[in-house]
Amino acid sequence: MNITEATEKVKPHLTVKRFEHTQRVAETAVKLAHLYEASPKKAELAAILHDYAKYRSLDEMERWIRKSTLPKDLLDYHHELWHGPVGAILIEREFGIVDKEIQSAVQYHTTGKAGMSKLDKIIFLADYIEPGRSFPGIDKVRGIAEQNLTQACWMASKNTITYLMSKNVTVYPDSFHAYNDLTRQITGGSSLYEK
Repeated sequence: MNITEATEKVKPHLTVKRFEHTQRVAETAVKLAHLYEASPKKAELAAILHDYAKYRSLDEMERWIRKSTLPKDLLDYHHELWHGPVGAILIEREFGIVDKEIQSAVQYHTTGKAGMSKLDKIIFLADYIEPGRSFPGIDKVRGIAEQNLTQACWMASKNTITYLMSKNVTVYPDSFHAYNDLTRQITGGSSLYEK
């Protein structure tokens, strides 16, 4: 599937604002892909597809989670987390996309996970830092994103978890696993307590 086809298929499923966000994520992902020697084509395609399931009904997303191999504990967490994993299924079923890298980047773009690939990191980060986003700390993450992909993902992960904890809401385990793994990567495997 090429970018034009993907865009035409995704656009009707998104609000105008969400489609504009998707385009900005795609532009950011392509820049990051060039910077970190990843496939710009895959990065752009994954970015265009990342929010495909965003506005599916909660009932439909719940059905997909229940009848698929997705972790059932997703249903115990906020439904905002469902669209990535469900989107990874739908892009295969509806568009025939069986590229595991693209599916993974779509699935984990909100939570992250331990062992993220370069493409996973690019989509996770592009979604976080795209130019339409504005919240405390984002400019620092944008600056680091130009120098160190893993450290920028770590900062985004840390900021997200800190924000969720400040709101006294649950945090999906994959988010903690992503943070822990990224922490190990940027510290060379040593514990921060040792520093």
